[in-house]
Amino acid sequence: MKFAVLSRRPSLYSTRRLVEAGRQRGHEMSVINYLRCYMDLTSHRPQVLHRGEPVTGFDAVIPRIGASNAFYGASVVRQFEMMDVFSANESLGISRAHDKLRQLQLLARAGIGMPVTGFAHDSDDIAGIIDSVGGAPVVVKLLEGTQGKGVVLAETRKAAESVIGAFRELDANILVQEFIKEARGSDIRAFVVGRRVVASMIRTAAKGEFRSNIHRGGTAEAVKLTPEERSTARRAASRVGLAVAGVDMMRSNHGPVVLEVNSSPGLEGIELASGVDVASEVIKFLEKNARPAPKRQSKPRNRG
Repeated sequence: MKFAVLSRRPSLYSTRRLVEAGRQRGHEMSVINYLRCYMDLTSHRPQVLHRGEPVTGFDAVIPRIGASNAFYGASVVRQFEMMDVFSANESLGISRAHDKLRQLQLLARAGIGMPVTGFAHDSDDIAGIIDSVGGAPVVVKLLEGTQGKGVVLAETRKAAESVIGAFRELDANILVQEFIKEARGSDIRAFVVGRRVVASMIRTAAKGEFRSNIHRGGTAEAVKLTPEERSTARRAASRVGLAVAGVDMMRSNHGPVVLEVNSSPGLEGIELASGVDVASEVIKFLEKNARPAPKRQSKPRNRG
């Protein structure tokens, strides 16, 4: 089969591993910079063009869409969908995943465990939003932040009011969440492919840091999930609309709580920590679900 990885940089670990895994399983693999794609919206004949050439003949695409280019990247994926090309993650799920508020609203409606979360626009409502999540300490997050950027732990009410006020002065959209103290600076990443959790790891923050992101000095190791944690990860990915997802959770006193669902989770940390060939699991998912368009069969002649 012929697969394309939609990625800005072929040298990235995740992109390289997907290409490598696909070729090892006998597939033709290409990397396409989705920011260099443009779209022909002609009726009945939608096209994606890359550097002036039509992109054709692919059985499936694997989107690796960055947060800073989420709108355009999802639009490119949607255009492939209009061409009946299977996508590892659909454009709707990608859009939902990159809108943190929207995905939390979807999870809340589905009854999936998550930290108590508040969202407000007016600075006059700062006191109310802090009270709504149970008071300080609270975690303040920029909606547009990634990899732990734009995430602040406010340990006192005064600190929380100052941080929220400063973000609002910049007209930034923020979430305020309860601080899960019992997690002790650790969180879990569950990697979902299809309806299965294929790998998992626990990440622990560096000393003096509350964010467990590996990019910020956190460490990771394999972890065995409880049945409830596996179920929560699968439900969260499904509710956001993702077939391939990294679901970040914390272990709280009232069960697993979902922090975020990622549509382009990195492979390096999870593969090294778990020892699982996650890239091959993604390729196997495409093999099972991507099918070339069936050839049109001629109608049988009426011999009566």
